[in-house]
Amino acid sequence: MESKWKAGVLTAALILFAMSNVYAGPKDGRGRDGGHDRIRHVLLISIDGMHAVDYANCVASNTCPHLAELGETGVNYTRTSTSRPSDSFPGLMALVTGGTPRTVGAFYDVAYDRVLAPPKVATGNGLPAGTCNEGVINGTQTEYEEGDEIDETKLNGGFSGYSTIDGGIKSINPDRLERDPFNHCKPVYPWNFVRTNTIYGVIHAEGGYTAWSDKHAVYAVVSGPTGTDQPSNVDDYYSPEVNSFEILLPGIKTAAPDGAGFDCGTPSTSNSGVQFPNLTDDWTVGFDAIKCYDQLKVNAVVNWINGKTHLGGSKAPVPVIFGMNFQAVSVGQKLIAPKSAIRTDANSGGYEDAQGTPRPLMLGEIEFVDAAIGQMVDALKDNHLLDSTVIIITAKHGQSPIDPNRFFPIPGNSGNNGTPPSGIIGSFLPAVYNDPTNALGIAEDDISQLWLTDSNRTGDAVAALEAAGTTIGLGQIYYGGSLTTLFNAPGVPNNPGPCCKLREGGDPRTPDIVVIPNVGVVYTGNLKKQSEHGGYAWDDTNVMLLVSNPKFDRQTVHSFVETLQVAPTILKLLRLDPDALDAVRKEGTPVLPGLDFGDDDR
Repeated sequence: MESKWKAGVLTAALILFAMSNVYAGPKDGRGRDGGHDRIRHVLLISIDGMHAVDYANCVASNTCPHLAELGETGVNYTRTSTSRPSDSFPGLMALVTGGTPRTVGAFYDVAYDRVLAPPKVATGNGLPAGTCNEGVINGTQTEYEEGDEIDETKLNGGFSGYSTIDGGIKSINPDRLERDPFNHCKPVYPWNFVRTNTIYGVIHAEGGYTAWSDKHAVYAVVSGPTGTDQPSNVDDYYSPEVNSFEILLPGIKTAAPDGAGFDCGTPSTSNSGVQFPNLTDDWTVGFDAIKCYDQLKVNAVVNWINGKTHLGGSKAPVPVIFGMNFQAVSVGQKLIAPKSAIRTDANSGGYEDAQGTPRPLMLGEIEFVDAAIGQMVDALKDNHLLDSTVIIITAKHGQSPIDPNRFFPIPGNSGNNGTPPSGIIGSFLPAVYNDPTNALGIAEDDISQLWLTDSNRTGDAVAALEAAGTTIGLGQIYYGGSLTTLFNAPGVPNNPGPCCKLREGGDPRTPDIVVIPNVGVVYTGNLKKQSEHGGYAWDDTNVMLLVSNPKFDRQTVHSFVETLQVAPTILKLLRLDPDALDAVRKEGTPVLPGLDFGDDDR
């Protein structure tokens, strides 16, 4: 009898011990869990392309009721700037690191590193394979986008172990990654390419379950450095490939204000003649197709809220930090479909005027995103999680121009309307982006970043660009002293070592020259686009930012803030130390103003 009693006591003790170690959210700054009303989850949403004026207009016109409702208990920041450059890669890194390219080292999806070596095999986008000379400086274009996957034409990235609609890091082909000559020529995984940690690393280290969904497998970069081939700070990562060929998605229906969304499992043809699915082009060429793509990620977020993994197949903790990016608004701003058609109300997204009145097809994208966010909010309510969750809605980047009268493509659709900066430089002084053996598209959107084969001739290159100012639609040039007010000086480190710490001497990733064109100039010959991002203009960088929770009072903040302030703010909301982020310490990034952080007096 006594032995049974002792066994019962031991069993009870083990159960209590196990319960005490069940994760209940990160501790606060004093090591306490806090009360029952504390914030335990943060849902981070990037509506790529969504300007502050888009949010203001849709609330005023009653076309985004769910976003408007979140604004009733939220802080709205009207003068928010995204990263510069305003590209998806640095834009995402700003949100999760609290840093700029100066510290994080992420300049663009496609950029250049003066130290790293080319991939072992050519990427899907044409970055050629090359030799890795161990122990010395090499230099290579860098590509962290869909071309790094096994097969970017497939929604699952080409990994045979995934289902048709799945996607994740297993679709990355390591032989298509740049290599580190100072680490035995091993591939540089994207999460190790960045130089600083992220909110995912901090929260995961505190025992928090984490999740994220994005457009490419390599965007598991949100993990931050791990030193391994696994982004281990992200517990559940989902990345259906946005540049894959469209396919039917049986059982998937897009969110809509009236509940009658688009059926993604049935072939259709729109009034403008766009077919779905388009089996030879990607999800960004159709206004309905991109909604179908985004809905996959919306469903993943809802599954996380419901305590499941991203496809709903297994149980999992509700993540402490989780979220996704929407592509629909960005596509709605840019797309003319079918491409090369004359722009009309029936086939064009974008805006009617300089005040940001959306054309009907773009408005449909905003309404879809609003209805999809409504699905997430409903799931939070159903699971009694809304009060303990802060919802942060912003954007990795904006889109330029808003005013359709300012759009000026270089080269023009006729092929004779100006020359981009790379063409001017390449005519006498080769830039690394003008290598004729490199078929990868130049990273010139409404910005041009130039890495020169001979940095000593930067002055010559700038003189040529100045002389061709009209031809390239020149607005402003950054180089030398004007460039180093923004970034580290370009060059190579004095004592190179294993990737990817910043060392004394020049920064191998900083471009020699940054060209900012006049507002509306876009360096693309793409016939399906009428705007782009990447640049420093207001339309590129001024994005919406809303931080909402039922316990917050409605407030509008008009002071200037940046999206990089989101990262330390998330940690403080979860009662973690913002200074745990490398970039926050190095750059002095403050938390967002105007928020109630409860009883946390740090």
